[in-house]
Amino acid sequence: MNIKGLDYNTQREKLILPEYGREVQNMVDHAISLPTKEERQRCAETIIRIMDRMFPQNRDNADYEQKLWDHLAIMSGFQLDIDYPYDVSSAMKIATKPQPLDYPMQEIPVRHYGHLIFEAFDKLKSMPPGEEREELTRITANQMKRNLMQWSHGANDDEKIASDLARYTDGVIQLDLSTFKFERVQLRDDLNTRNKKKK
Repeated sequence: MNIKGLDYNTQREKLILPEYGREVQNMVDHAISLPTKEERQRCAETIIRIMDRMFPQNRDNADYEQKLWDHLAIMSGFQLDIDYPYDVSSAMKIATKPQPLDYPMQEIPVRHYGHLIFEAFDKLKSMPPGEEREELTRITANQMKRNLMQWSHGANDDEKIASDLARYTDGVIQLDLSTFKFERVQLRDDLNTRNKKKK
């Protein structure tokens, strides 16, 4: 469908700083096209006042005005020839995107427990018996139960948790289910019911 005057944001030029919207970007583009420096200066100062009104909650922040001028320079692609009241050369740092971080892919036997639980298993294997190991065992077992419930849509099995805990700690940790009490895990339905009662 091709209707004159009807287009989508996906068809338009990508915004440099989307938080200011397309109209402010259009104003900046207009300011660049003005023939004299005086006109560009007046237009830039008007744009800054509009940008300031858009985010009044940020006025108390340090270097707030400097940031507005930096953003104006970025939106103009550093093409706006005016007398900036601040040095906008540092705005280049804001404009440059950071390098993407590598996602750490570590092999773990079962994904539903997650890497941190397997770190806890390794720590439990090397810890001497005592209060500290018992506390870490309690925390780990309860987190295993929460993870298992999330991944299996609410189903969990205390015997499976005890078995996995023994298995992945090479038999060092043996959970006695006759004495060990798991924390109560709240499902979303329970939380929703409680929230409705509060209203």
